[in-house]
Amino acid sequence: MDSKLPQTDAEWREVLTDEEYRILREQGTEPKFSGEHLGADADGVYRCAGCGAELFDSETKFDSNSGWPSFYDAEEGAVELREDRSHGMVRTEVVCARCEGHLGHVFEDGPDPTGQRYCMNSVALEFDDEA
Repeated sequence: MDSKLPQTDAEWREVLTDEEYRILREQGTEPKFSGEHLGADADGVYRCAGCGAELFDSETKFDSNSGWPSFYDAEEGAVELREDRSHGMVRTEVVCARCEGHLGHVFEDGPDPTGQRYCMNSVALEFDDEA
């Protein structure tokens, strides 16, 4: 994606699909076990579907049996964590540090070495096997 990020909702709607917009800009969630990256195991990096920023290395991906692609760590400085009190719960939302697109949530039930489970929406990610 271009180095200049969209600034308005209308500009985001022009560059994202309807589903990408719903998830990245409106904090949506894709249905469990539906995402294209769920069972993927190729080497490469996962980038933000909104701005192309590098978010996760495939080496940190693991099968969490949660229904969404999961990673035990993010690239340094790639994501921001925010408190999310929606749906009557308190969770930690994960957003892209570059474009502030909603990616998913992080939980403290992941494997070593971090103990974290970054539970991401496939729609919010693009896989790059040439990185």
